[in-house]
Amino acid sequence: MSFIHRDLSVKLESLASQFPVVALMGPRQSGKTTLAKKTFKNYAYVTLENFDAQQLAMTDPRLFFKTYENPHGIIIDEIQNVPTLLSFMQGVVDEAYRPGYFIITGSQNLLLHEKVSQTLAGRIALLSLLPLTVSELTNAHKLPNTLEELLIKGFYPRVYTEPVLFEDWFSSYLATYVQRDVRQVLNIGDLFTFQRFLKLCAQRIGQQLNYSSLASDCGISPNTARAWISLLSASFIIFLVQPYYKNLNRRLVKTPKLYFYDSGLACSLLNIIDAQTLLTHQYRGALFESFVMGELTKIRLNLGKQPDLYFVRDEKGYEVDCIWERQETLIPIEIKSGTTVRSTFFERLAEWPQLSGQPAASSFVVYAGDQDQAWPHATVLSWKNIAQIMQT
Repeated sequence: MSFIHRDLSVKLESLASQFPVVALMGPRQSGKTTLAKKTFKNYAYVTLENFDAQQLAMTDPRLFFKTYENPHGIIIDEIQNVPTLLSFMQGVVDEAYRPGYFIITGSQNLLLHEKVSQTLAGRIALLSLLPLTVSELTNAHKLPNTLEELLIKGFYPRVYTEPVLFEDWFSSYLATYVQRDVRQVLNIGDLFTFQRFLKLCAQRIGQQLNYSSLASDCGISPNTARAWISLLSASFIIFLVQPYYKNLNRRLVKTPKLYFYDSGLACSLLNIIDAQTLLTHQYRGALFESFVMGELTKIRLNLGKQPDLYFVRDEKGYEVDCIWERQETLIPIEIKSGTTVRSTFFERLAEWPQLSGQPAASSFVVYAGDQDQAWPHATVLSWKNIAQIMQT
């Protein structure tokens, strides 16, 4: 299996030189274990998905740490399977200060954060590793030839490093996710209904989240819909982008938008399996918007920073797809799935200074074409060059 270099490795090594525990969180199969092993080659390694290791960690955590003691450090995989281990880890850390001694991974963000806040505050650095970025694929010479191929294939490393058919891989991934994570976190008896819920979420990609409508279509209560959305967020399947409404001069909506971290997974849920179909599909625009928002999120997280991404929409329909809050400056970004730049791409950006009360700053349009362009109201970037936004 080939290895694709991950941009997060720089921040991972830096934090391991400063904190005794570094947590690497992210969805299953995003490459956490591979990155940890490649970065910390001399460390002992143990996964808590191994039954014997899991039982030892549960019944005798002190013996567990003694068993895997290593002068360099220990990589503990899938820490959410034994979250109580974090409490005993605090004692090991406090006994002797050893930067980067524990590298822990987890595929359930919410559980990990809850235990971290209780036991390891001030001793741990938190990082998130999401699936691959466009730049990582480009540097590895594995970027698909067309945008449509990329969106369908998605960004999970194994789709690019192993001889698997992506449609089969996603089908297996979803089955494994539902069987393992869903049953582990929530007592969901009807897995079929949850799978339907996943598909309904995919059908709402790029839309404002209406819990009542989603619950009604799935035949569940709004509270159950909220719990399931929280689970999908905690396990890095979806993410919600909040509206920005501070100090703006209009009445704005305050409902978040729903996106998927991986376009390939969303395409699988929507039964889109070939590039030709996607080219004219009704969800092409929404999938492209989700891809761009996910790419911006990944770039920020790979720097060890919070995304700080929002959107703006007022009650009359004026909308800017993405707002990046860069310190005290708001950077508006429009996302267009067309391949030809048109003057209509810039209409909302032209109104932005009046709405925000700020002088015109850097503005961007990300589109589905291949050529970057300079226009009066914004810099136009190809989908291949999204990372340039974060270099401003």
